[in-house]
Amino acid sequence: MITDRLIDGIIAMQNSTCVGLDTLFDYLPDDMKAGAKTFEDVAARVLEFNKKIIDNIYDIVPSVKVQIAYYEMYGAAGLQTYYETLKYAAEKGLVVIADAKRNDIGSTASCYAKAFLGKTAVNEEEIAAFPSDYVTVNGYLGSDGIVPFVEQCEKNDKGIFVLVKTSNPSGAEIQNMILENGVPMYEYMGGLVEKWGESTIGKYGYSAVGAVVGATHPTEAARLREVLPHTFFLIPGYGAQGGNAEMLKSCFGKNGLGGVVNNSRGILCAYKKNGGTYYEAARAACIAMQKDLSSVIGKMG
Repeated sequence: MITDRLIDGIIAMQNSTCVGLDTLFDYLPDDMKAGAKTFEDVAARVLEFNKKIIDNIYDIVPSVKVQIAYYEMYGAAGLQTYYETLKYAAEKGLVVIADAKRNDIGSTASCYAKAFLGKTAVNEEEIAAFPSDYVTVNGYLGSDGIVPFVEQCEKNDKGIFVLVKTSNPSGAEIQNMILENGVPMYEYMGGLVEKWGESTIGKYGYSAVGAVVGATHPTEAARLREVLPHTFFLIPGYGAQGGNAEMLKSCFGKNGLGGVVNNSRGILCAYKKNGGTYYEAARAACIAMQKDLSSVIGKMG
């Protein structure tokens, strides 16, 4: 089961870091940016940058998260780089999270689910569009928008991360609303996630239907960890968004498991702060993050 494989990697590496390949062209060193004039130029150089990052971190981190918006902005060429990045990370043995925050009504959700978690039929052939191990999903359309994703998870040993308590400050405008039964919206959504994942629980007790829970809201995260015992967390907000290891400690269980922590700019742009090549600085940043997380979480597994 995919969440078991992710946890196996976390335990083997003693590292719950997820490297966010949210790669803006502006993040690249000046010599890589020089002379670029078209989206095709940009896409080629972003792909080179991503591959070099992956080459230098795949043996010390278990997963990467690739945010599609950073590639869509470069048009068709950018989407090709998105596909190639997903593919290359998978070839290196990384668990690959497509951060696309997809959803719609049932029939359209089925198309999104096939695009990221399954295959699309073309006459006698079936082809994977954007092959990934997980995709992020917006659950606020309810069950009919989630079931198609769960079906693909069950069919293809894939997973999803559903938005529950996001790391952005204004998320509280909706997610912290108190419902008529006295439960906050985020907690109610978390309960749905726990239910949606019941058919996919693996050997570690976590399902393939995970939750996005921001590191910047430790009180809410602690409550969610308490009431969602079988839900694995994707934890954004560490580093540039203000979250630190102590804040996200509540996302993890007593065995040091229960989540994976994303860091994007802090790794991709580490060279701008610390010097050296961008890929060597990225590796050093991953090692530093591993030590930081371990100092708070403790032994994983």
